[in-house]
Amino acid sequence: MDLVMVDYWTVGYFGIPEEEGRRLVRGFCFLRTSPCDNGYARPIEGLYPWIDLNRMQVVKVEDRGLWPLPPESGNFDELFFKDFRQDLKPLEITQPQGVSFQVDGHHIRWQKWDLRISFNPREGLVLHQVSYEDQGRLRPILYRASVAEMVVPYGDPRDPHCRKNAFDVGEYGIGMQANSLQLGCDCLGEIYYFDAWLPTNSGEPMLLKNAVCMHEEDFGVLWKHTDWRTERAQVRRSRRLVLSFFTTIGNYDYGFFWYFYQDGTLEFEAKLTGIINTCATLPGEEPEFGVLVAPQLSGLNHQHFFTVRLDMAVDGPCNSLYEVHAEPLPLGPDNPHGNAFRARSTLLKTEQEAKQTVDPLRGRYWKIVNPNRHNRLGQPVAYKLMPGENVQLLAHPDSWLYRRAGYLAHHLWATPYHPGEKFPAGDYPNQHPGGEGLVQWTQANRSLENTRLVLWYSFGCNHFPRTEDWPVMPASYIGFMLKPLGFFECNPALDVPPPPPKTKGCCSFIDYPPA
Repeated sequence: MDLVMVDYWTVGYFGIPEEEGRRLVRGFCFLRTSPCDNGYARPIEGLYPWIDLNRMQVVKVEDRGLWPLPPESGNFDELFFKDFRQDLKPLEITQPQGVSFQVDGHHIRWQKWDLRISFNPREGLVLHQVSYEDQGRLRPILYRASVAEMVVPYGDPRDPHCRKNAFDVGEYGIGMQANSLQLGCDCLGEIYYFDAWLPTNSGEPMLLKNAVCMHEEDFGVLWKHTDWRTERAQVRRSRRLVLSFFTTIGNYDYGFFWYFYQDGTLEFEAKLTGIINTCATLPGEEPEFGVLVAPQLSGLNHQHFFTVRLDMAVDGPCNSLYEVHAEPLPLGPDNPHGNAFRARSTLLKTEQEAKQTVDPLRGRYWKIVNPNRHNRLGQPVAYKLMPGENVQLLAHPDSWLYRRAGYLAHHLWATPYHPGEKFPAGDYPNQHPGGEGLVQWTQANRSLENTRLVLWYSFGCNHFPRTEDWPVMPASYIGFMLKPLGFFECNPALDVPPPPPKTKGCCSFIDYPPA
């Protein structure tokens, strides 16, 4: 019995009266063959204990009959491997003169970036007061940024898998599940760690060592041009500052990475890895709502959705929001050759107008404008939110999941700042029927013009598992960017120095003239 592994899942909300007023979880059982064995390789299908967390009691055990255990192990721990690749040479990253950032408590300065961070049990890493120094002045961009919710709905209609729809931020807390990177850090180079204080279940303070990792990394070409007439070339290497943490929620591991670039760009990237959720199948059965990843073992179809809350402050607290897309002109006197197109920009004046969906075919993005400040060309300064990969929620609009995660009906929402509006699914999504959060707040249809603007951007992916995702999933990446749009007078990275010529590890072969 000590080799039985149990994962506890929140039960969500399905309108069942017996579950009202009780804080319940449902257990999914697996069998290890040794303490370090990958338990997810052998689901004990058909056996599900239910636990009342308020009473700390098992209130029932579902027994749906015997299922054969999948026959193969799925081990990936180095304890089980003897033959590793022998053709991998060491890759060393060194900074002999030290790092380029300065840290004072939770205040960080790196080149022209200036920001503060915090860490809490629900959201994990939070950015505060993000600014960029321009011509001797710190210009604000973001007041606060965090991952405000994360939903993983599964697509198998069979009970009990139909009830798998975790709200990982609101129900579990990605900060509470964060890794101590003492146990394994994925970063290379000179690394600075931040510790975090979190509460235990009994309310006692608990120190999480090395919760947040910060380092610099090379990121290829920043900008380059070769003048074939003069045979002179200019190239600059891109360096970015990385702030990240990892969280493990049951079988999945998620990395949350904020990147700061020298040209004023910010990027957020979620890295998805860990172990896919599995269930047992009968011999010869081909699963309809999953993929066989090993004999008698199915990886279940599911989606991942992340929602970031961006409390904007583009060059000051009063901003407005525009939708922008590419628009071809019809043939006519203004477009006689049929080649003309332009960027169509539309002011989103209210919360209802700001409910937006991505449109990659028209290159849709959203710009956050400060109408009170202009650049030297008379244009209002702005940043633009550039979507990356995205999908739509596949749950039916009449489903309980859709009601609870109604904000996923649109990829973008915007609200005027309110101190009580922090989480898109509401403050307490655990076993909640839905209808709170963004769906409720935006019914007021408040004005968004020239105000302190909060953006809520959701992005997700469909995950139809592959055999290559087993037994541990290669990392998959998804995210978005915030890029300056008329915020600076020109390329703000012109003053990045050229790489040293003819140094070890540098591809430069040009003799630069003395300054």
